[in-house]
Amino acid sequence: MFIDIHTHAYRKPIPFPVQFCTAEQVIALYDRMGIERGVLLPIVSPEIYLPQANEDILEMAEQHPDRFIPWCNIDPRALTNSVDAPLDRLLRYYRDKGCKGVGEIMLNVPVRDPMVQNLFKHAAAVGLPVTFDGSDQVGGDFGLYDDPGLPQLEHTLQRFPDLVVLGHGPVFWAEIGRLETPAQRKTTFRPTGEQVGFVSQRGPIKEEGVVPKLLRRYPTLYGELSDAYFALSRDSEYGPKFVTEFQDRLFFGTDICHFEQQFPLRDLLLEWRDTKKISAGVFNKVARENAVKLLGL
Repeated sequence: MFIDIHTHAYRKPIPFPVQFCTAEQVIALYDRMGIERGVLLPIVSPEIYLPQANEDILEMAEQHPDRFIPWCNIDPRALTNSVDAPLDRLLRYYRDKGCKGVGEIMLNVPVRDPMVQNLFKHAAAVGLPVTFDGSDQVGGDFGLYDDPGLPQLEHTLQRFPDLVVLGHGPVFWAEIGRLETPAQRKTTFRPTGEQVGFVSQRGPIKEEGVVPKLLRRYPTLYGELSDAYFALSRDSEYGPKFVTEFQDRLFFGTDICHFEQQFPLRDLLLEWRDTKKISAGVFNKVARENAVKLLGL
C-alpha cells in the first residue's frame, strides 16, 4: 500500500542520541504498517548522529532487495574540502551501484554555502534527486540553514533548474502557512524539557506560506511528507486541498529513527481517503505511485 521515501537503519546499533533500527527492525515495522518497501538514507555528517558508510546502506539493500532502495550521501566537504571538489566522481560511482538519490544532507551550514552548492551542481549533473533537512540557525543544530521564506532554497532552484529537491523537515513544512514569527519554524526545548516553537504552529491556515507558492513555481521541487503531519493536520480543510493540488509532487515517508516510533501521517492519509477528503487516486499517488515514478521501480 505504501512506499516509504525516507527511512533510516544502521547495520549495527549506535549508542546515542537515539537507538536507530536495524534493517530487520525496519522490516518488522513495515510489515506491521503495510509498507511495501522504503528508501534507506545514510547519515554521513556528524552534527547529531554518528556517521555511517554508504556501503552499509548498499549492504542492507543487497540483503533485502525486495524491501529497501539505497540512496547515497556525500558530505560536501569530502575529497578536497573545497568549492570545486569533484563530487561527481563519487555520485556516479554510487549511482552505478544502484543508489537512486542523495541524502539526507544534514550538515549545519547555509543552503547557499559554496560547497553545498557544489554538491547540488554535481547531483543535478549526475541525475540524482536530493533530500536535506533544515535549520533555523547555524551552530548548535543540524540541517542546512535557510532564512524565513526559504530564499536560499529558491535561489538554488533557480540556479539549478534540473536539480530535483525533496522538501523535508520542520523548517520546510512550517512554511505551508504564513509565519506569524520566524521562531515558529523549528522546535525549541526549554530547560524543563517543554517543547515550544514549531509545535505551536497549529490552527487554521489564514494565509498561504511560501511552500505552496514554490511548488507551483518550480516543477523540480517536491514534498516529502515524513515531517509534515503537523503542517497537514493543523487545518482540516486546507490540508486535503493541499494534498489534492500537489498530488503528483508529494511522497509518503516515515523518517524512522527508533523502533517505538509512531506514524500519524499514515493514519491521517488513510482517514482522509476513507472519509473522501481526498480521492483514492490522490491517496495512491502520494502513498506509492509518485515514488514508483521518481525511483523508476
